[in-house]
Amino acid sequence: MKAAVVTFPGSNCDRDLAVALEQAGAQVTRIWHKDDALPEGIDLVGVPGGFSYGDYLRCGAIAAHSPIANSLRQHAAKGGYVLGICNGFQVLTELGLLPGALMRNSGLTFLCRQAQLQVTTTDSAFTAGYSKGQRITIPVAHHDGNYQITEDGLRQLKAEDRIAFTYASGINGSVNDIAGVLSENRRVLGMMPHPERAADQALGGTDGAALFKVLVDSLVQA
Repeated sequence: MKAAVVTFPGSNCDRDLAVALEQAGAQVTRIWHKDDALPEGIDLVGVPGGFSYGDYLRCGAIAAHSPIANSLRQHAAKGGYVLGICNGFQVLTELGLLPGALMRNSGLTFLCRQAQLQVTTTDSAFTAGYSKGQRITIPVAHHDGNYQITEDGLRQLKAEDRIAFTYASGINGSVNDIAGVLSENRRVLGMMPHPERAADQALGGTDGAALFKVLVDSLVQA
């Protein structure tokens, strides 16, 4: 399985994401934001956490207009898989690949701690390694992780079983405590918590490892 991890100015989790994917068995290529094309044969594009372009304007807004952005949209439009984590989730909403928006945390503070998540659906290549309702511990590190969406949009997410993760207890004001959502074709996942920081026991936990392992295995079999 071939994956690409995009680096923007200000990305700080790109190496962590690449290592987590490699440990799960993926062949990873690093992509710079000024590249205007993805390598041939890429199955998954990872958009990492950090502060792309310094989070100027809105978090992820400038990254959504970078040279690599059109190739990322085209990859998703062709049915390619995309994983956006933290700032990457913000980028995916700005690209229009996922609904909703990430706002300033309700407490107006940067959150950096372990968070208890609940797996809301297992019907995706990202979440199939968990059990529905399972509690997992994944770190969060964000200032603008307050996920908001219209009432109609929320009803659609619920009806289509596209809420991937919720916070077991609210931490940032997100509507319905949403921590991650899927695209309509279930091949794009955006989540604020950092599974790549919980993919090795040396980092303090392995609850994130199942996400990468099942994702890589499912794409290898495909």
